Amino acid sequence: MTLFEKAADYEAFERVLAETLQKHSGVQLLTYCLMPNHWHLIVRPKGDDALGPFMQRLTLTHTRRWQQHRHCHGSGHVYQGRYKSFPVERDEHLLTVIRYVERNAPRANLVERAEAWRWCGLWVRRYGSAEQRVMLSPWPVPEPPHWLRTVNAALSDKELEALRQCVNRGRPFG
Repeated sequence: MTLFEKAADYEAFERVLAETLQKHSGVQLLTYCLMPNHWHLIVRPKGDDALGPFMQRLTLTHTRRWQQHRHCHGSGHVYQGRYKSFPVERDEHLLTVIRYVERNAPRANLVERAEAWRWCGLWVRRYGSAEQRVMLSPWPVPEPPHWLRTVNAALSDKELEALRQCVNRGRPFG
């Protein structure tokens, strides 16, 4: 199902995300990517019980506002099923996952280069306003030199398969 049809839809989700981050200080947002029919977040919960309430508030608030805007209250789920999550080691594995997320729009042929996709943490870090950048927390690993070149290079089949297995099985990456 298409979640975001126009810029205002993406902006509305970013507002909900920012509000949720303010209310749940136990979760840090490292990066994200909003796509027309789904989204990816890389978050760092500060405790074992932080992620669930954060995700519940984020999805419930977005669902209510999405349905209200479209005048379709009670017409079914916006998000079906539980979100998928898996722990990631704080080393090159984290950089691989960040790269995967920030490369989502070029992989879907929405833009040629990752930094051109406005609805992504990569764009926000490079071109966003101070208000937008405050949503993002520093990474627990240094950003490698030539990050844009790295993000814009396709992931190998081996990297993609390893990531997909972790997503589908909820097992740690790294």
